[in-house]
Amino acid sequence: MTHAEHRPAAGTGYVLAVGAANMDITGSTTYALTPGDSCPGQVRCAAGGVARNVAENLARLGLDVRLLSALGDDLYGRSLLEHTRNAGVDMRWCRVWPGLSTSTYVSLHGLDGEMAAAVNDMAILEHVTPESLLPHADLLRGADALLLECNLPAAALAWLFARAGAVPVYVDAVSAAKCLRVLPWLERVHTLKVNQIEAQALWGQPLHTDAAIIAASRWLHTQGVQHVVLSLGRRGLYWSDGQQSGWQTALPVQVANTSGAGDALMAGLVRAAMYGAGLAQAVRFAMGCAALTLTAAHANHPGLSVAAVEQLIDSFE
Repeated sequence: MTHAEHRPAAGTGYVLAVGAANMDITGSTTYALTPGDSCPGQVRCAAGGVARNVAENLARLGLDVRLLSALGDDLYGRSLLEHTRNAGVDMRWCRVWPGLSTSTYVSLHGLDGEMAAAVNDMAILEHVTPESLLPHADLLRGADALLLECNLPAAALAWLFARAGAVPVYVDAVSAAKCLRVLPWLERVHTLKVNQIEAQALWGQPLHTDAAIIAASRWLHTQGVQHVVLSLGRRGLYWSDGQQSGWQTALPVQVANTSGAGDALMAGLVRAAMYGAGLAQAVRFAMGCAALTLTAAHANHPGLSVAAVEQLIDSFE
């Protein structure tokens, strides 16, 4: 069965997202940071995590989406459950682990607004093992799309890929170090979203020119990846489905926060594909999702919807 044959009628299937659900804590100040001292500023908490962010975006875009993750039995875990459920995500598949801490990302931003330091505690994801995933085998087989991210342990990724069968698998590379976990499974990947650093890590060669970007994408196709979406930051992205390819410029919006743009991009790719769009059309919609999210204070835009994205895209055409 091909990926195209597996795709459901528009809007009838569900997406299974597997990966991190984080509490993001951001401290910012307009004062100069002094080592060993505190200073006035603002501290904000917001729901985060790649899989969780993508799942929330997909729910806001009207899809049935189910999140499989690990949470601690603590304040952050309960907050993430409530917030994500209220956004429309089916959270019944998230396991709550007593005695463990929910994944937490703490960042500190100084006078220039740039991140000065960060600490990422994602140890709970090590409890996402083949043994913990085994009871969800039917959930995986029944999905019409599977979203994976490379924060997952290598053994968990291997189990999920091995049992995905004909379900199209969408992968977020996450980071240059962690994306290497997907190398043995590239032939099973329907859509791979990477940035330049991640693509360089996978390919093993520098990506300093457009020719290198194209060559890296072609190499990924030779490894079995069907769709490559290579993010280029403010420039936009390069996409390729092995037959057609192109460069998509970013929409010139007023940027409030960049932390969730990539997750919105991935959600847009999945949503468009679920409704039968080719990659070129999916990329156009996904870039609209990313642009709208860039205008939000946090990683997810509360007003994200198909209508809002299409209106934003139309305003620039």
